[in-house]
Formats: sequence, C-alpha cells, structure tokens
Amino acid sequence: MNATATKSDRQEPAVAKPKKAKPTRKVYKPFSDDVPFNESLVHQAVVAWLAGARAGTKAQRNRSAVRGGGAKPWRQKGTGRARAGTRSSPLWRGGGRTFAATSRSHAKKINRKMYRGAMRCLLAEVARSKRLTIARKIEPADHRTKTALKLLEEMEFSGGLIVVESYDDYREFCLGIRNLPGVDIIDLRELSPVALAGSGPILITEGAFKALKERLQ
Repeated sequence: MNATATKSDRQEPAVAKPKKAKPTRKVYKPFSDDVPFNESLVHQAVVAWLAGARAGTKAQRNRSAVRGGGAKPWRQKGTGRARAGTRSSPLWRGGGRTFAATSRSHAKKINRKMYRGAMRCLLAEVARSKRLTIARKIEPADHRTKTALKLLEEMEFSGGLIVVESYDDYREFCLGIRNLPGVDIIDLRELSPVALAGSGPILITEGAFKALKERLQ
C-alpha cells in the first residue's frame, strides 16, 4: 500500500484568532440619557460635601483646663457648708464644663469614583430637564451691569447659575454680573454636588464644559 497521504487527508493546524485588546479606560457619557439618576448616591455626595464644609472649631473648657482649683476651698468639716474639693468643679460658677465640646472634623469619606458618579447623575438630570445651556463665547465690551444683562438676554438666560473656567478669564463679565439678582457665577473648581442639586438653570461656557467632561471620565 502507498503510505503517502494526500493533501485532503492532512489536517492543517488551527490558527488562533487574535484577542481583542481591552480598553484601558471606560468612556462615560455624563450628559446623556445613558446615565440613570441614582438618588442614594447623590444623597451621599451631598451629605459628605455639607459635612466637610462644617468648621467644627467649637471648643469648651473642662475642669482640668480651667485656671485654679488646686487648693481645697475650705476644710472638710465644721464650716456648715457643703463639701468642696476644688474651685474648678462644674457646680461652681466659673468652673469647667461637664461634657465639654472639643474641636473636631465633621468630614465624611466618599470615594472618588462615587463622587464622580454622583456628579454625572446630577449633570445628566439637569440636561434631561433642559436646564443646561452651553455658551460658545462670552466677551462683554466692558464691565457694566447693563452690558452683562444684554448678553444674558441674547442667550435667553433669565437667571440661575453660571459656570466659567476661571474668574481671571471672565473678569469683566464677573464684575458686571454682581448686581444682577438671581444670577450667581462660580469658578469650575467651585462646582459641587450641592451647587448642582440646589440650582435652577445652568449656563456653562464651552471651555468649562469640555474640562468638566474630561474630569468626570
């Protein structure tokens, strides 16, 4: 018999398919309908921000911090008065506090991913409710309030929160807006969950909008 095998009888080795490269970073769409509103996450972010804003500098003196009280005011017996061992007792006027308040931090920890997720939820909700306006160009001729009001009327923005990249880039506009009631302007670095949750319409510059999207990815 012929021991040579034909080409049809030979089994060709299977070629392994190249694996797809995994993305190094997930791309989010913070201002679209793909981001559902997570009420519990937003609540945690707002509570953490408000707690971190508390000063916590309240302090009172206990009996060890009050000056004096080293000697016994009078002898133990024979005076007809109540027993007393120190003048710094909380029962005495000028004595220490029983449960003295001490300065402490009220800050609550929240993960960076949770904070960014809460900001995305709030911004997506503002966009869905049609309260988000993006301004392409804001260049007032001077710093007068009348000029700033005219610019806002052209953009059909009656009042609310205005977010800019920095105060230095919009100095003339910030000066003109100060006297307008119901209009607040903040730097992009000051944008917080509390500012978004408690604001009405939001006007954001195009540069601040792009920087915010990159920050929340």
